[in-house]
Amino acid sequence: MISAKHFLAESKKQGIGFITGVPCSFLTPLINRVISDDDIPYVGATSEGEAMAMAAGAWLCGSETLVMCQNSGLGNAINPLTSLNWPFQIPSLMIVTWRGQPGLKDEPQHELMGQITGKLLDNIKVGHRPFPRTESDIGPALDEALGVMRETNLPFAMIMEKDSIIDEPLSESPRPSRAPGEYRDVRQGGQQIRRIDVLERVLSLLPNEAAVIATTGKCGRELFTLADREQNLYQVGSMGGASAMGLGVALNTPRPVIVLDGDGAALMKMGNIATVGAHAPENFIHIVLDNGTHDSTGGQSTVSPGVDFAMIAIACGYARATQADEISNFAEALKEALTQPGPHMIHVRIMPGSIAKLGRPTVTPDAVARRFRKFIITPY
Repeated sequence: MISAKHFLAESKKQGIGFITGVPCSFLTPLINRVISDDDIPYVGATSEGEAMAMAAGAWLCGSETLVMCQNSGLGNAINPLTSLNWPFQIPSLMIVTWRGQPGLKDEPQHELMGQITGKLLDNIKVGHRPFPRTESDIGPALDEALGVMRETNLPFAMIMEKDSIIDEPLSESPRPSRAPGEYRDVRQGGQQIRRIDVLERVLSLLPNEAAVIATTGKCGRELFTLADREQNLYQVGSMGGASAMGLGVALNTPRPVIVLDGDGAALMKMGNIATVGAHAPENFIHIVLDNGTHDSTGGQSTVSPGVDFAMIAIACGYARATQADEISNFAEALKEALTQPGPHMIHVRIMPGSIAKLGRPTVTPDAVARRFRKFIITPY
């Protein structure tokens, strides 16, 4: 067994600067130590997929990252691992616990995953090795993992067996209380607007130093059509992950961070909204473009007509949230968000559909990620 303190100290030496994840009983000592440490921020995620997207955002800001999860949570992480980390070539160190390890008694829900954990990681091209067993093995194990990550630009996992780390007590400060956020409904009941009209207004109002993350589908495609810029990141997969990636960026840069989300994507990962509200980055602006449909897959209806995303954001801890339905009231809400501390939510109802003969980004995802990273870490 090794101490969590020693593992964390070696991780710091290797440049790990951002840690996120979802708890597992095997991970308890390590998570407790990280929570108690003031040098490396730990952001607890509502799902393993959210954690992977947050870590990707932190990497885009120049940080080496660590994601911790139970092997059963690999099911939630497969989507970003294959459709975010793989195409964008974004590495992250992972610690994956080995519940259901063959030969050891465990709960029935872990049996199958315990048999296939290594095979699953192999199939999604995530390199892996056992978690270090002795303190003298920590440094070489991290050297190996980070060396593979530098070579492949992909995540690498350490598979942790039961009782790998000595118990560590939890020392966690309560979250500071905050005043209730401000909810506003400024809708005028006018004719619905197009997505591209909203995107044009966003581009006209944003300062040059702002970073923009556009959700997968037609949102990113329309943004690329209007203006391909180094500060734009177009998600091409990992549906629902834009807000988590944006949170990872916002917690690691002073730049304004604007997330262009969709109703279907926001519904898929609503836990992200709670995590944003809990950590409350003041430079975070979350715009939900709600057309009530899955536009990229044929226009099938979502359940968003009965959902008030702005009210949900306030309930989760956002500082301000606004309902809008016209260019004028949307623009006023965005101007205010750019001058007031957030996080902000702007929920704007738009028309289904997109512009005719809509193209796709011609810049490869890995090139998009690297120019975005260069933009973020460049002083302004």
